[in-house]
Amino acid sequence: MARATKIIRNFYRDSVSLMQLSSTITKLPGVEQASAIMASPNNVTLLVEAGLLAEPVEAGANDLLIALQGNADALESALAAAESALKQPFPSSTGNEQSRGMSSRSIEMGLGNLVGANLVLISTPGEYAAAEAFKALGLGLNVMLFSDNVELKDEIELKRFAQERDLIVMGPDCGTAIINGIPLAFANVVRRGVIGVVAASGTGLQQVTCLIDRWGSGISQAIGTGGHDLHRDVGGISMLQGLKALAADPSTSVIVLISKPPSPEVASKVLEAASGAGKPVVVNFLGADPDRVRRENIYPAATLEDAAAAAVALANGRIPEARRASVTSPSITPLAPQQRYIRGLYSGGTFCYEASLLLKKELGQINSNTPVEPEDRLSDVWTSRKHTVIDLGDDLFTRGRPHPMIDHRLRNERLIKEASDPEVAVILLDVVLGYGSHPDPAAEMVPVIQKARDLASKAGRHLAIVGFVCGTAADPQNLSKQETAFREVGVTLAESNAQAVRMAASVVQKPDVVGGRL
Repeated sequence: MARATKIIRNFYRDSVSLMQLSSTITKLPGVEQASAIMASPNNVTLLVEAGLLAEPVEAGANDLLIALQGNADALESALAAAESALKQPFPSSTGNEQSRGMSSRSIEMGLGNLVGANLVLISTPGEYAAAEAFKALGLGLNVMLFSDNVELKDEIELKRFAQERDLIVMGPDCGTAIINGIPLAFANVVRRGVIGVVAASGTGLQQVTCLIDRWGSGISQAIGTGGHDLHRDVGGISMLQGLKALAADPSTSVIVLISKPPSPEVASKVLEAASGAGKPVVVNFLGADPDRVRRENIYPAATLEDAAAAAVALANGRIPEARRASVTSPSITPLAPQQRYIRGLYSGGTFCYEASLLLKKELGQINSNTPVEPEDRLSDVWTSRKHTVIDLGDDLFTRGRPHPMIDHRLRNERLIKEASDPEVAVILLDVVLGYGSHPDPAAEMVPVIQKARDLASKAGRHLAIVGFVCGTAADPQNLSKQETAFREVGVTLAESNAQAVRMAASVVQKPDVVGGRL
């Protein structure tokens, strides 16, 4: 298989744009793999590890690198198409006619074009992101740091520097926020309302805000913190600042906090601050003991769905009640006796973790690349074993590839592999809509789902496929259209990840379905 590369010197694009471009190039005839990245040393190393480069190239972090693998005759035209797409002009977002066609080449220039702006979104290679963030904070700007691979010591210094100036750093690796009604990075279009959210999880924030919208309430602000914020050494600085801001915000009457369990010291600080916020606070620390979370003015939530439901109840003047939605098992033909297992193929890391937690309570050991318990870690992430849930957005799977919320090819390949396993009873899926995600997930996934079901059928098996769509009616992908397309191909859809997980578990727990064998 041939390789081809193109280096465009001194040419920057943010990582979301480059992931989308990579996905587009991959679909061109004769292209097997494609990656468009900024050529930082770390990114170049990842492409070598992924097999897209035979050896490191001579390029710098300010250069854009396109690397392709596929049919030799197709690669030259694919490179030309990629370069042409990159050089299309950006639409102006300033409304200033004099600035049209002019790209801001520094934060200072951007601030000059948008007088009064108080937030900058940074998406440079990680080794340079901290320096840009310090510049922004020095100019009095809050920061959303989309970049990952920022060293922990830099994160701590940035957040302390911001805290001293009454500013906030969302991130590093902050993929989702909704500020003043504007979705940033991977986020959904939700109605405005009185519920504020602070989350150390991007897809967790998306699930909660989408469910709040689905159930008739709305969001005042949704603040991301980055996944390391509640680490002991960071101290939850951004979550505490977000909580303080929402407590003082007159348009917010209910606050939701979302995270995997923080370190005990950080959890204590966050819960103490939440209890004194003067507003009801819903806390979803996934996997934490609710009794350890419960305080005056604090409402523990076991799942993302529970957190959204509690917030909506409080916003409507009601006391939240314990929620366990009734589970409707998929209507399926009896499974073969050997069909015992669930295979979860997730694009959202928090969804994968939540699924592991819930399934472990119902079924015992759940193997994963991001396990709840160390002993549940898969030795080979490319091969499932018994009950398995996989986070396909993990770094190991995205080396040289776009994120699975943008490019569904890797998950589609894994879906066919799982459907070919005679022991598989259920395939569990998430579908994430919103800005940044694939413009039409159903168009990519539905033909593969049909193929998977046909493979099982020809082998004399029935394959249950269960999932949920994380999105809203106002999202650009059209939630209703997406859900209809999946249902038409036989996918059983739930409202939330928690409901989908319980549906999947109910299939393998029913003796009449699996011949009495679990």
